[in-house]
Amino acid sequence: MADAIANRCEFLFLFDCENGNPNGDPDAGNAPRVDPEDMHGLVSDVAIKRRIRNYVQMARENQAPNAIFVEHATTLNRPIAIAHEQANAGYDATKKPTKDQVEQARRWMCQNFYDVRTFGAVMSTGPNAGQVRGPVQIAFARSVDAVLPADIAITRMAVAEPSKILASSADYSKWEAEQPEEQLRTMGRKTLIPYGLYVGKGFVSANLAEHTGFGDQDLTLLWEALLRMFEHDRSSSKGVMSMREPVFLFKHVGTDGDSAQRDRQARLGCAPAHKLFDLVEVRRHAGVDAPRRFGDYDVVFHRSRLPRGVEVGFVADSAEGIHIGWDDAPAGVTVD
Repeated sequence: MADAIANRCEFLFLFDCENGNPNGDPDAGNAPRVDPEDMHGLVSDVAIKRRIRNYVQMARENQAPNAIFVEHATTLNRPIAIAHEQANAGYDATKKPTKDQVEQARRWMCQNFYDVRTFGAVMSTGPNAGQVRGPVQIAFARSVDAVLPADIAITRMAVAEPSKILASSADYSKWEAEQPEEQLRTMGRKTLIPYGLYVGKGFVSANLAEHTGFGDQDLTLLWEALLRMFEHDRSSSKGVMSMREPVFLFKHVGTDGDSAQRDRQARLGCAPAHKLFDLVEVRRHAGVDAPRRFGDYDVVFHRSRLPRGVEVGFVADSAEGIHIGWDDAPAGVTVD
C-alpha cells in the first residue's frame, strides 16, 4: 500500500442552501431534515459522502486506484468477487475463503477503491472481503440558525394519464383529444427551505489510514471533492447549494523535542476535536432576523486559543487547484 498520512486531522466546512431541499427525510415525506426540538436543519453524513463519491467517480472516471465501490444501482458483491479473482487467482463460491484470502481481498479493495480506502466498508455481504474502518469520518451537518421548511404548491402542465397502457400513440392522441383542458394539468408540491447555512465536521485518523493506505494524495482528493461536489450535483429540488470557503483544517504536529515522541503526538493528536471546532464561530449580523444569504453572517477564527502542537490550514479552490494556506486567513474570515 501507499505511504499513509502521519498526522491526525480534523476539518470544519460551511455550505449553504438557497430555496431548496438540502437533504430530504424519507420518514417525513422527503421534507428537509430538521431537529424537531429546535428546528435547526440537518444534513446526514451519508448525503455528504454520497456527493463526495459522485465527484470522485466523475473526476477520476471510476478507474483504479480511485474507483468507487458504493455506486448507484449496483450490487456490492460483484466487486468483492472481482477482488478474490484478482488477489487470490480465482473465486470459488462453494468454499469458504481462508483468513489469508479474506485479507488479500481486503487489501485489493483498499488499493483499488477510493471510498473503501477513505470511508471504510462492510464487505462480508457475500463473497467475504472482511470489514474496513475508514480513516475519514463525517458527522451530521447542522444549520447555524433554525430553518423553516415550506411546502410549495406547483402546477404541472401535463399529465401521465391514462393510468392503463394503451395500444398505440393514436389511442393516446384520441384519449387526449376527448379530455377537457383542466383534466390535462395537475397540481404538485415541493418542499424547501428559503435559506440555511450549515456547519459540517470531519475527522481523519492517521492510525486507521495506516490500515487502508490512505495517503496525502487521497487527502488532497478529499478536499477537491468536498469543495467541488455541489457544482456537479445540481437539481431543481436542491435549489442553490454552495460550499463556502475556506475549509478549516486542523493538523496535529506535536510539541516534543524528541522527533520520535513528536511523531507519536502527531499521530495521536494534541487536543480534543471539540476544542478545535469551537475555535470557529459563525455569527449572524446584528439586526438580521431572517438570514437569506451568506453575507448575513461573519466567520470568526479564534487563533489566539489554538492549542500548542496543532496547526491550522485554510483549504481553498482556485484555477491552479486545491491550495492550503498555513499563514493568513483568506478574505471573509476574521481572525482574533
